[in-house]
Amino acid sequence: MLHGNNNNNSYAKFTHLAPKDTQLMISNILKNILFLWAIAMGFNSSLFAQKRPKPRIMISTDIGGTDPDDNQSMIHLMMYSDLFQIEGLISSPFGKGRKKDLLDMIDLYEKDFPKLKKHNSKLVRPDALRAVCKQGETESAPYLGIRKSSEGSDWIIKCAKKKSTQPLWVLVWGGLEDLAQALHDAPEIESKIRVFWIGGPNKKWSINAYSYIVEHHPNLWMIESNATYRGWFMEDENAPANMHDAAYYENFIKGRGIMGADFINYYKGYIKMGDTPSLAYLMKGNANNPSDESWGGTYNPITHSSRHIFERNTTKVDSFPSYGVVEWRFKGPNISIPADSSCFSLEIQKQEWPGYYLGNGVYGVRYSSKKPEVSSYIIHSKIKELDGQKGEYTSTAPWPGKPNKDDYKLGKHWYSDLPNPEYFLDGQQGAKTLSKHRKAYLSDWAKRWEWLK
Repeated sequence: MLHGNNNNNSYAKFTHLAPKDTQLMISNILKNILFLWAIAMGFNSSLFAQKRPKPRIMISTDIGGTDPDDNQSMIHLMMYSDLFQIEGLISSPFGKGRKKDLLDMIDLYEKDFPKLKKHNSKLVRPDALRAVCKQGETESAPYLGIRKSSEGSDWIIKCAKKKSTQPLWVLVWGGLEDLAQALHDAPEIESKIRVFWIGGPNKKWSINAYSYIVEHHPNLWMIESNATYRGWFMEDENAPANMHDAAYYENFIKGRGIMGADFINYYKGYIKMGDTPSLAYLMKGNANNPSDESWGGTYNPITHSSRHIFERNTTKVDSFPSYGVVEWRFKGPNISIPADSSCFSLEIQKQEWPGYYLGNGVYGVRYSSKKPEVSSYIIHSKIKELDGQKGEYTSTAPWPGKPNKDDYKLGKHWYSDLPNPEYFLDGQQGAKTLSKHRKAYLSDWAKRWEWLK
């Protein structure tokens, strides 16, 4: 109990302190207050982190198609399945991949699951993953950008319409066909989803579906990673030696479970996993702000998506940004086939893209280059007026380049690779914003591989 005389004595002592002593006492009191406040805030933050719901995700993948890196990414996804609400796994274009390719990977995971769950009981059960596997579109979209609904596109709609305080993250590892169809069939889902798309090469094979989305849904929340994603597997000068090239497989994957034994079948064990940045973006960083640092890279908002329309054959003088949409349109005979019918092909670098009859004697084809290049094209067709036409072009960096009259105008939430030269890595725009985290995310994954030893 405090008595009056003691209080007076304390007060007298305090008032007789020298100015420097008074300042020191006040400073110490403030430091103690700030220390206690910091502890309280840290405690509250940890509680908030525990309560934060797992992101809802839907994966659209071309696994089993032309690039086996999707198999690597699928293994990674399953090993981190405890961090997400996985609402769908959709087999989509481009290539021969089908739903069975997803199921085959889940079979491997099932064999390792007993060991894995001993270390993490929250990993998703194999049967639960099988239950959300869906078959999507199997062909690239025609010039119109859409064709017909699929089990996959219908599933996107169903999940997007669920009552939730969270958006549905649609992570696209291949073509955009199922997403374009879902947006066409149920445009109201636009505000309920967020999209992270691994573009680049996928863009050139899914160019018509992309054109549909960007024209009809410019206000979609979209991260379009055309080159930044390459930082996941491109190494800068600071890359650790024990994770270099095939060293990561030898040091951290080899001899670890059934999935570890399977991993050597994809790129001989070399880490590619070019689709994984879409998932890693939700693992480390502020998912609400693409301009922040994250394990999926850093992105800035763009106001236009580059498009150039040529109604003639082009030359090297004609240039457009890499990853941009270029359309060639040609005059030809009026023919009696339905509009949007493929009747010629555009060959570039020994690869071909279908061209379409647009009606009224007009023919069109779209293309997108996956990197800066000077190249040529030639037209193949049974229509003699088109067959043999040829030209050249130049694609440049950075994307999306300066605005022009043909561009697609975008809303406030379309993001893409940083154009600053200092973020380029071996010519890949924005890749350094991701490669800088290579040691961190691969080290984190290595800990999970240890569970399978």
